[in-house]
Amino acid sequence: MIYAKISDGKKEKLLRDLCQSGVDRTFFSGCMAGISVGSGHDNQRFIAGAGKSTYEANAQIVNRATFFDLASLTKPLCTTLCILVLIKQGKLKWDTLLVDCLKELKNDPYKRNIRIKHLLTHSSGLKAYRPYFRFFKSVFTEEDKARLLKYITYEKKVYDPGTQNIYSDLGYILLGEIIERKTGQRLDHFFTEQITRKLNLENDLFFIPINQESANQSVQDCAATEKCPWRGRVIQGEVHDEHCWLMGGIAGHAGLFGTIDGVLRLCELMLDQWVGKGDSSFLSGQLFKQLFIIPNHNLNWYRGFDRPTPGGSSSGRYFSEKSAGHLGFSGTSFWMDPEKKIVVVLLTNRIHPSRENMNIRSFRPWFHDKIMECFFK
Repeated sequence: MIYAKISDGKKEKLLRDLCQSGVDRTFFSGCMAGISVGSGHDNQRFIAGAGKSTYEANAQIVNRATFFDLASLTKPLCTTLCILVLIKQGKLKWDTLLVDCLKELKNDPYKRNIRIKHLLTHSSGLKAYRPYFRFFKSVFTEEDKARLLKYITYEKKVYDPGTQNIYSDLGYILLGEIIERKTGQRLDHFFTEQITRKLNLENDLFFIPINQESANQSVQDCAATEKCPWRGRVIQGEVHDEHCWLMGGIAGHAGLFGTIDGVLRLCELMLDQWVGKGDSSFLSGQLFKQLFIIPNHNLNWYRGFDRPTPGGSSSGRYFSEKSAGHLGFSGTSFWMDPEKKIVVVLLTNRIHPSRENMNIRSFRPWFHDKIMECFFK
């Protein structure tokens, strides 16, 4: 790969300018971005940001200590990695049946053929989404999680497992429940024990339980998200996703908060594993590579990770077709390219103060294209 002959100072300035451009155009109140080029001990890192945690005049300027609601980045960064740990431990297999994990489904004809690999690749047959939260009061109770899970388990399939992709929060909510039942631990505790603490990232990537004081951060350390119509307030320092909120702030599809350093470092470690330069103590290289297998021509998703959509990807025009990444509804994303050996992480709060702001759709590909044009000839 030929790197562009541009000084590191100009690369850092480009990243700052890109972030500032999004703030100036009110695509988000604040953002942090990170780039890592190379693999193993040969990588270079660039981190920059712009804006504030909210649109309030006295809001904090975002920085490397700012936590962003990672939303669906929870799926690959937490849930998928936890499933991988359980497979390594022999407690699960890719082909393990859902009904063998959740015994209450054993007589459900609609779910008897759903396997772990189907849930990971959004090919389980479950529908994409349903606003169950509208059946709940916006006052958290300990009973909400069990009630929400019942609603999901009552859902009928909308297609046969393994035949197509429909991106579904529901499947990852079930994966989070499977992890808890297989381990006897809360998802966030297992994630910390098996992933972040081993990587010294426990203070950069974590869940924020509802109605519990967190020693790791304060509300002011978090970028604000939406002024939520259902909860009647601006969400800051608690998860935005309504269903995760009903589950106590800890779920398989959403709930993870992170700093730019935390997300970038975890993505660097994953790319190293993918290209064969990883530390063997972090999961297993050969097992990890199995995430990036396409089961058949009908499916587009890796196990836990998205792939670039030809001609219309949020990663822009220059990431290779083998690349993997994910988007978060709150305005977050990461992309990893095993051929160019580059990781790009973008953390924003584009849904502040309203999810109706969709400008991130045009910003993301432009942002990634500018970076790739700068870094590579």
